[in-house]
Amino acid sequence: MVARDGALTRALWIGEEEVLVRAWGAGGAVRFSASAGSRDAALRGIERMRFALGVDHDLGSFQRRFRWDPLIGPVIRRKPWLRPRRRPEPFEALAWAVCEQLIESGRAAAIERRIVRRHGRRSSCGTLHAPPSAAWLAGRSPAELDACGLAPKRSIALVRVAREVASGRADLSEHEPAWRRLRAIPNIGNWTLEMLAVAGQGRDDQLPALDVAYLKFVGLAAGLHRRATEDEVREFFAPYEEHAALAGHYALQRRFQ
Repeated sequence: MVARDGALTRALWIGEEEVLVRAWGAGGAVRFSASAGSRDAALRGIERMRFALGVDHDLGSFQRRFRWDPLIGPVIRRKPWLRPRRRPEPFEALAWAVCEQLIESGRAAAIERRIVRRHGRRSSCGTLHAPPSAAWLAGRSPAELDACGLAPKRSIALVRVAREVASGRADLSEHEPAWRRLRAIPNIGNWTLEMLAVAGQGRDDQLPALDVAYLKFVGLAAGLHRRATEDEVREFFAPYEEHAALAGHYALQRRFQ
């Protein structure tokens, strides 16, 4: 996604059809336009970008329920527009979660950029790139991803998840069944699947509790004088129930106030 002339522009592929989607702010709203070979593909592209930007993410019940919560209430009142970051496509969220396992975010971003340059899809105008599809990555060797800087065991995991998705054995529109299928792959665990759930499937209940940011935050907020464990993070956010991932996102914003 790139910023051009005051708009965010993204190339997407709906099946084999290219869609260019633009989004910009105007009059207190977010406007969208799309160009594609068919109306159906254009509408689908806009739908995916609306998901990624969170414009249809209704937080009303969450905000009313926790508006006066001592932990996240101040953030809700001050920044009610906050939304979790999402990806336009579930597989993109899954692939990047594999890339981001256990490494610093800047290094992960550099690896992802190399994967997009070498294996991604280029728009017909030649100026925009999108991450590779599951079908494309399913046909790659792990060594090709190693060459992009990905650790060998993660290269293997990424190829394997791509094959599961491309074959239809892991249908990412079927959340829990897909998670069970993917969990059987070595090096695919809770954090990876919860990142898929939040960023690719819109699940507000799936807190990525092993994320370093949460381990540090709960360790500090709970007065542990150390990093929290995964179980301690889950227990800390348990009172937020089906909103645990949202609560976690809002809680982390306290660091920047």
